[in-house]
Amino acid sequence: MVNKTLCSILLIISTIAILACLVINFEAWIVYLVAIIGIPLWVLSIGLLTMAKPRPEDEEERVKEPFTGY
Repeated sequence: MVNKTLCSILLIISTIAILACLVINFEAWIVYLVAIIGIPLWVLSIGLLTMAKPRPEDEEERVKEPFTGY
């Protein structure tokens, strides 16, 4: 629950920062900072929020054999 809440907060903050840099004429170093930190943080937050959750019938199978990726 904490992980989902934290990811949601980071997603909102990074989205606001990215949109602010697009709309407002900030100094170059602020835009670079948002590009270096904000955009990867946005992608990471989206990825963590949308990770696949197992279906109830597949949950036990994933515990027995968690990785089948060869």
